[in-house]
Amino acid sequence: MSELLQPHDIAAAVETLSMLRRGLNQVLIDQEEVVDRVITAIVSRGHVLLEGLPGLGKTELCKGLARLLNLPFRRIQFTPDLLPGDITGTYVLDSGERAGREFVFRPGPIFASVVLADEINRSSPKTQAALLEAMQERSVTVLGNTHKLPDPFFVLATQNPIELEGTYPLPEAQLDRFLFRVQVPPVGAKTLATILTERVRGAPPALGPVFQNTQALATLFATADRVHLPAPIAQYIGRLVEATDPRNENSPDAVKRFVRYGASPRAALGMASGARALALLKGKPNVGFDEVREVAAPVLNHRLVLSWEAALEKIAPTQVVDELLKAVPEVVRA
Repeated sequence: MSELLQPHDIAAAVETLSMLRRGLNQVLIDQEEVVDRVITAIVSRGHVLLEGLPGLGKTELCKGLARLLNLPFRRIQFTPDLLPGDITGTYVLDSGERAGREFVFRPGPIFASVVLADEINRSSPKTQAALLEAMQERSVTVLGNTHKLPDPFFVLATQNPIELEGTYPLPEAQLDRFLFRVQVPPVGAKTLATILTERVRGAPPALGPVFQNTQALATLFATADRVHLPAPIAQYIGRLVEATDPRNENSPDAVKRFVRYGASPRAALGMASGARALALLKGKPNVGFDEVREVAAPVLNHRLVLSWEAALEKIAPTQVVDELLKAVPEVVRA
């Protein structure tokens, strides 16, 4: 059992997270919920899928995050002609002056701590699959040789929900590797006025690093891991994920009617780590039911495979999650 958090540990983490939040709120104006969810995912050491219309600042958010975390950043523009080797890297023949030529590995852009996979659904499934090992094992294998990726390692991917022509929907195995899917909503007139008056040609603000080195970031991760997850909370998470399976007799009617396949155990792990990170963001030493309910939608909304009835009735995954939260009790009396 890990050592319980002390008040000074929580205070230090909250101060750091507040600085990170203020910085990202300068990049993405009036999108506090999006910012908090991205921070929660990063503290959970998870990957994020950002979904929204073009021009909403998703790319700038990722760049700003890398600057605040003080981590190496690479952007990969996913296009139909992108190949797996363009992401992972490949072996090339060393043409140096040394005696005897040999093949050496030339790392691709995936070898960075913060990787932006821009418009990820524009590349073929073969290219998308190049991220599967990287996102799960934090390594890539090329020609039978495995190469470790930097630590920490985050993938933030974007996709445009309205453009369907020339795109390849992400398979379930790929979606399952994202901790959160975050919807980036359009901005209002007030926000647009602020951007027009405060930013020349929309240029983002200059940001300084919140973390001076990776050790400071590792300390924050360790603090999040020490946030207490009580047994009743863990049991509640288990019941929520179990209830996403339409074959379960205790699943709500919305799940039985509109869901073909439920969430995997990875969803339960993600919900627990996300709830821990969110509790720390709030300055709490332990996870409560509220934190689980807040992270349930971003954890589950891309992991539920909906039926054709859901498509006909225009039922969104978030609606199913709402019904799930209403139906599953927080505590079950013995």
